[in-house]
Amino acid sequence: MAQPDFSFETAAIAGGKRYIAGVDEVGRGPLAGPVTAAAVVLDAAAIPNGLNDSKKLTAARREALAQEIMSTCDWSVAHVEVEDIDRLNIYHASHLAMCRAVAGLRSTPDHVLVDGNRLPKDLAMSAEAVVKGDARSLTIAAASILAKVLRDRIMVDLAQQHPGYGWEVNAGYPTPAHKQALLDLGVTPHHRRSFKPVHNILCKAASSSA
Repeated sequence: MAQPDFSFETAAIAGGKRYIAGVDEVGRGPLAGPVTAAAVVLDAAAIPNGLNDSKKLTAARREALAQEIMSTCDWSVAHVEVEDIDRLNIYHASHLAMCRAVAGLRSTPDHVLVDGNRLPKDLAMSAEAVVKGDARSLTIAAASILAKVLRDRIMVDLAQQHPGYGWEVNAGYPTPAHKQALLDLGVTPHHRRSFKPVHNILCKAASSSA
């Protein structure tokens, strides 16, 4: 199976770019919690071994790599909370998280590699969209790992505040157990009210109390 490499970054460097960031987001699909984006600039002389799409790594490997990325790279993570997800919609909220992550880097990048097929319209610098970028670009893979690890930590914390939904294992995604807990326990402040399973429960509750 093909591994991510440094070819997108090398091509940008050959085109005169020097400081190249990779950006990825995690958390579009969950019913609860923020959408999280990470931006990472790798040191080409000290790239952590084993970078890959975060979904292809074990939790322990992701944690170890995240620590290495945070100690050796310029990195930034940004979250967009449920209120803004419901207000903007998840597509625009994920792009806002990406822009915030890039803005949080210590140095402004010359070029940004963005996972996906569309660029955030508010990204102010040179950028390119890379479809399945977390499996193709080492820099985007690093961003995918950081976003996943740091969002998962948030969901573990939220699970302690709101037990019963299984967020410590499902990270807010709509598993059968999570959807059943919504019916049994109700909607928390951390649930995305614009998402259909949550919206439907709120509508039923409103109509039954009318």
